[in-house]
Amino acid sequence: MLLLVVTLAVLAGCSGRGTEGSTGGYVSGSRFVSLVPVDEREEAPVLEGEDLEGETISSADFAGRTLVVNVWGSWCPPCRKEAPVLQGVAEQYADQGVQFLGLNVRDQTAAARAFEKRVGTTYPSIVDTDGRQQLGFADSLPSQAIPTTWVIDAEGRVAARIIDPDLRASTLSGVIDDVLTSRS
Repeated sequence: MLLLVVTLAVLAGCSGRGTEGSTGGYVSGSRFVSLVPVDEREEAPVLEGEDLEGETISSADFAGRTLVVNVWGSWCPPCRKEAPVLQGVAEQYADQGVQFLGLNVRDQTAAARAFEKRVGTTYPSIVDTDGRQQLGFADSLPSQAIPTTWVIDAEGRVAARIIDPDLRASTLSGVIDDVLTSRS
C-alpha cells in the first residue's frame, strides 16, 4: 500500500548557519512535519526498556492515550533547546489524554538524569543507548535526525513525525491537536 505522507518543509535545516560553530555531534537534518492520513497509519512499535531510574517501562503502559515520543540526548544542542518546549507542551496536554515519553540516546545515565533534573523534565525516558528502540519506526516514519519526535495516536498508530532542530510549542501543539481530532 502506498503510504501517502503529507510532508511540509518548514525551513531548510541547520544548513542556514554555514560553517559557523559546531554541531556538537548531533545528527542534523532538514525541518519537516510529516502527517500520516488516518486510513494509512501503521502500528507503532512497542518501546520498552529501562527508564533513567532503572525501572522497566513500556509504551504499552500508555495504551489508549496519544503518545508523544521524543529522541534526545543531553549532548545534543537542539535537544537541550527543545527540552523546555517539550515539557511545557506535556504539561499543557496532561489532562487531555496525551503522554510524553523520551528515548535517550548515546548518553551515560548520570548525564541524562542530570540534564532532566536541570531542565525539569517530568515525563519518563527509556534509555536507548544503542538506538534499537528508534529502529522500530523504520517501516513507518524512520528517525532521520536527532532530535526526532513522533506522535502516536490513541489507537497505537504512527500519526506524525517532526524533525525540527528549532521546535516551537506551536508546531508541536498543532500536530497534537490534529492527531487528537482525527478519527479512523
